[in-house]
Amino acid sequence: MTPSAVIFGCAGHRLSDTERRFFREANPLGFILFARNCDSPDQVRTLVDELRGAVGRADAPILIDQEGGRVARLRPPHWRAAPPPAAFGQLARRDLEAACDAVRLNARLLAAELSDLGISVDCAPLLDLSLPETHAVIGDRSFGEDPELVATLGRAACEGFLAGGVLPVVKHVPGHGRATVDSHHELPVVDTPLDVLRETDFRAFRALNDAPWAMTAHVVYTAVDPVRPATTSPTVVAEVIRGDIGFRGVLVSDDLSMEALSGDLGARTRAALAAGCDIALHCNGRMEEMEAVAAAASPLSPAAMGRLAAAAARLSTPEPVEIVALTDRLEALLGADTRPSHA
Repeated sequence: MTPSAVIFGCAGHRLSDTERRFFREANPLGFILFARNCDSPDQVRTLVDELRGAVGRADAPILIDQEGGRVARLRPPHWRAAPPPAAFGQLARRDLEAACDAVRLNARLLAAELSDLGISVDCAPLLDLSLPETHAVIGDRSFGEDPELVATLGRAACEGFLAGGVLPVVKHVPGHGRATVDSHHELPVVDTPLDVLRETDFRAFRALNDAPWAMTAHVVYTAVDPVRPATTSPTVVAEVIRGDIGFRGVLVSDDLSMEALSGDLGARTRAALAAGCDIALHCNGRMEEMEAVAAAASPLSPAAMGRLAAAAARLSTPEPVEIVALTDRLEALLGADTRPSHA
């Protein structure tokens, strides 16, 4: 049976019987993990197995937001405290080659940690610009202000993830950097002229339009669609994301439960999929919300299935790596201690 075009979160460290039954019936494409789901390596591996077992697909994508810095669902003492992306941007302004090496090493280390747990997709790197008006919700999650530098470091991150057997998700397309409010709580509206957006925010994504996955922004760009945010705008998806930017990979929405979006969860799900998102993402694990999303979601389209297959085909079995040696190299490049702490 074709999976539903949705990715769900779950409530805790293990699946409840209710969740297991629901996931079996709803048949989502995959799942996303948060800090509430991650206690220890063995526990996460067990949960990942339970999630895939619930839908009967050993290759069901398991996503996580492991960016480094403050957005990290896996934390010490069991996992490394990776630097925030801004640290690599700062290094790039002094030594771009060293920064690219550091970003690639960091992503390779992240991929090794994720692969060890059975996690196959990391919602990183951000290609959002860090501008004077950028809201703190982005902040040091961005590599910087220069779209070429952001694209260069983003490319290095994608290379590191793919080398480690993990699919990267560039976000938040077509750019969250000009948003002055947090889309978790309200709808950002960007009035920047289209020609400026094309040469700045869109530019970083255009340079990585061959990324395997991308995540949409819950942001209104009035120069393209004065009413609907990118996630639910057929105009933004067709004319900007698939058109101007030229992205051809898997397009997943940002979290449908964020307050930037209007309407109930069913309406949000239908709007995101109708706009051209391949997959609708719902993260909080609340059963009543997931039921509404599942009822509104459609099976994956043939086009989405083709994009998923093309993304998966980019992965190969990663070569073994020496974690301590890579960590030492990264530490030397950054000039800071990046080793995990232990209890």
